[in-house]
Amino acid sequence: MTASAVIDPTWTALLYLVAAVCFILALKGLSSPKHARRGNAVGALGAVVALVTVFLSSRLENIPWILGAIAVGAAIAAPVARRVKMTQMPQLVALFNGVGGGAAALVALLELPHAGGPDGGWMRLAIVFTLLIGAVSFAGSAVTFAKLQELMTTRPVTFLGLPVLMGAVLLAALIAAGAVVALPLSGTSATLAVVLLALGLVAGVLLVLPVGGADVPIVISLLNAFTGIAVAASGLVLGNVLLVVAGTLVGASGTILTRLMAAAMGRSVTHIMFGAFQGGSTAGSTSVSDRPVRSSNAEDVAVLLGYAQKVIIVPGYGLAVAQGQHTAAELAQALEARGIDVEFAIHPVAGRMPGHMNVLLAEANVPYESLKEMSEINGEFRQTDVALVVGANDVVNPAAKSTPGSPIYGMPILEVGDARQVVFLKRSMRPGFAGIENELLYEPQTTLLFGDAKDSLAKVLTAVKAL
Repeated sequence: MTASAVIDPTWTALLYLVAAVCFILALKGLSSPKHARRGNAVGALGAVVALVTVFLSSRLENIPWILGAIAVGAAIAAPVARRVKMTQMPQLVALFNGVGGGAAALVALLELPHAGGPDGGWMRLAIVFTLLIGAVSFAGSAVTFAKLQELMTTRPVTFLGLPVLMGAVLLAALIAAGAVVALPLSGTSATLAVVLLALGLVAGVLLVLPVGGADVPIVISLLNAFTGIAVAASGLVLGNVLLVVAGTLVGASGTILTRLMAAAMGRSVTHIMFGAFQGGSTAGSTSVSDRPVRSSNAEDVAVLLGYAQKVIIVPGYGLAVAQGQHTAAELAQALEARGIDVEFAIHPVAGRMPGHMNVLLAEANVPYESLKEMSEINGEFRQTDVALVVGANDVVNPAAKSTPGSPIYGMPILEVGDARQVVFLKRSMRPGFAGIENELLYEPQTTLLFGDAKDSLAKVLTAVKAL
């Protein structure tokens, strides 16, 4: 079954322009929690416009198969996206990102037989580029998913000869790519293209294996940029301007985000990707300290909070795991009802993806004005009576400033140690992903309340209301 074009090229270009503008406005909206939902809707509208335009402007074949594939994909993706927990959102992003890269690679492979003619060399160049980058993104995203889902160790995975193997794989990939571009179309070039795809998959796995668990969100962002570049290159292969524009936007934004996240951790992207070879990448830890700390109960913590003038709440991944954001919001409201100034301090890499804490707290209807980024709130800790740290560790660990050689040394942190009193809500003394102790836990102004973050917050909330 073949569908003929319904609209002419002028209307096609105009609709593609509308879709491209929607994508740009979506990125702008996503830059702020206040406008993120609207930005997401605008981006979805752009995708719908683009999809409809393809159907109206192209002479498509196999329409039933195309519609069937769309239906199957929607039937799988919609329930998964609706049911996924916020703590599992990074895994979902990794999967979606990997699927995009894999799709671009498969499209390029299928277009190889059509890359003949006078411009065939340039087209084959775009094809091999898309094959390699798309395959790296797909396989790397699969490994990041496995690490975040704890299907494999979150520690850096290295072995003797890994750099040499990585170099050999990349060299073989370049040779295969050069052969596909240089040789005329034949069964040999098709076979080499498949080999290139396989080498890209291996390279993607080897690229991500040495990365420690705390750095995986940054790698997801980097692979997202790879996928955008692959999609842009596939747009060149297909002669589709909108794919070039959309892929370039994703590639550019992913690159910028990667650099910003790396800067927030005080390290270069190169160090994050290859630091494990020098023993400097962050890694998960299972060790638990037995050093004495000052612990307390919910009632004592409630007294500290209830009679303070200013409280700063520092959310972390533990809050997300416990799904305690609504209880944290209720506690903030109860304190504000007593005339206490309450703010939330957001570290750029708190949680497991950029904006994780912002989205989590926005879901609990915490006012956007109460969410303060690290750069604007760090100076306020000195005037803070109580800093309440809920499930965060590495982002407040003073070792980032005081311990050269530490996995997090140089990473900007939230200066909670400057507050008059610090209360940590922790499940145990197990360290964060960096695998190092937090000396702030042993300071005289620090109190620990052990237990599930949501349960502890609920007990503190009840005690505050009873004051």
